[in-house]
Amino acid sequence: MQKLNDLSRSLTALEPNGTLIAVIEMSLSSWLVAGIVPGVERQPLKKLEVDESALLNLLNRWREEAKKAGHQIERIAVAFEAGRDGFWLARWLRARNIEVHVIHASSVAVSREHRRAKTDRLDTELLKRAFLGWLRGERNHCKMVAIPTIKDEDAKRPNRERESLVGEQNRITNRMKATLIRLGIRGFNPKLKKAAERLEGLRTPEGEPILPNTLAELRRDMVRRRLVSDQIRQIEDARLDRLEHAPGDGPHAMVHLLARVMGVGIETADMLVHEVLSRNLRDRRAVARYAGLTGSPDESGTKRREKGLARSGNARVRRGMIQLAWRFLMFQKESALAQWFRARTENARGTRKTMIVALARKLLIALWRLVREGIVPEGIVLRPAQ
Repeated sequence: MQKLNDLSRSLTALEPNGTLIAVIEMSLSSWLVAGIVPGVERQPLKKLEVDESALLNLLNRWREEAKKAGHQIERIAVAFEAGRDGFWLARWLRARNIEVHVIHASSVAVSREHRRAKTDRLDTELLKRAFLGWLRGERNHCKMVAIPTIKDEDAKRPNRERESLVGEQNRITNRMKATLIRLGIRGFNPKLKKAAERLEGLRTPEGEPILPNTLAELRRDMVRRRLVSDQIRQIEDARLDRLEHAPGDGPHAMVHLLARVMGVGIETADMLVHEVLSRNLRDRRAVARYAGLTGSPDESGTKRREKGLARSGNARVRRGMIQLAWRFLMFQKESALAQWFRARTENARGTRKTMIVALARKLLIALWRLVREGIVPEGIVLRPAQ
C-alpha cells in the first residue's frame, strides 16, 4: 500500500506535464508492459508478444484512455533495461516520436534480502519507481545508457568479431595440443604452415602412429583453425582498406593518430576508438569510469578500505588498457607516465600489479585528450605521419 501511495504522489507531480509513463520488462518470449496513465487510477499491466507494433498500439490506447479522463497527453516516456535485445526498440520508438530511455540494469537498487522474491511483475514495479525518480530529476535513482546509432553499433562489429575468432583459434590450438600430449607427443606446433603435412609422420613414444579416429579429429581441428585464421585475416584486410580509402573520416582519423604512438598498434587503436574514445564522454572521470578502471572504496566511520576495481565498465577496454600499459612501459620508457610508474614502484616491487591499473587509467585519459584536443602527453614518442 505504501508503494502504491508513493507512485500515486509521483504521478501527481508529473500529471501537469501530461506525461504517460511505461516501463517494459523484456524476455525472449514476451514483454510485460507496466504503465502510469494520468487520470486513470489503476496502473495497467499488460503482457504482450514480442511485437513492436502491438507495443505502439498499447501506448496509443493508453493515450486515448487518458484523453477520455480529461488529460491531454503531451509526452510518452518509455524505459526498459539494457539487455540482450540491444537498442533496436529504442531507435524504433524514437523514430515514432516517443521518448525512450534505456536503464543500466546494475544501477537499479534491489532488496538485499538473501532470498528476495523476483518476478517480472515485481521487476516492473522496481523499474517504475526508479524511472519516476529519474524523471523528477533525482539522477541517482538509476543510470541511463547512451543509445547508439545503428552505424555506431556496426562500427564495433569487426573488432568484436576478431576478438571472438582469436579466442576460438586459441581454443582449437589448445585442444589439439592437449590431444597430442595425451598420447605423449610434444613439440608439435599447429600454427606452422606445414603442420597438416606433419600429422601423418607423428609417432607416440612407443613408436606407434596416431590412431585413425584421433587423426581424423586432428585433421578436422586443423581445417577449423585454418578457416578461422583466414576469417581473421579478412577482417584485418578489410579494416586496413577502410582506413586507407577514408583516412579523414572522424573515427578513422582518431585511429591513424593513435597508431602513431609507439607501442600502440592498429588493432588496439581501432578498439579504443570505437569502444570508448569516439563516445561523447563528459570528462576524464567519465572516461575512467566507462573503462572500469576506477576503484570501489569501502568507507564507514574510521574504516578506510579499497575493494579493488569496480569492473562496472567496458571489459574490452579494461583488458586492452592493462595490456597496453605493460607494453607502454617497454616502448615509451622516457615518457612522463613511465617515469611516474618507475618512481612509484622502484622501492616497492610488490605494488607493480596494483600500480599498472593506475597507469592504465592515466594512459587512457592521456590518449582521450590526444584524440580530442590534440595534446601530446609529455615525453611520448610518435611515429612520423604518413
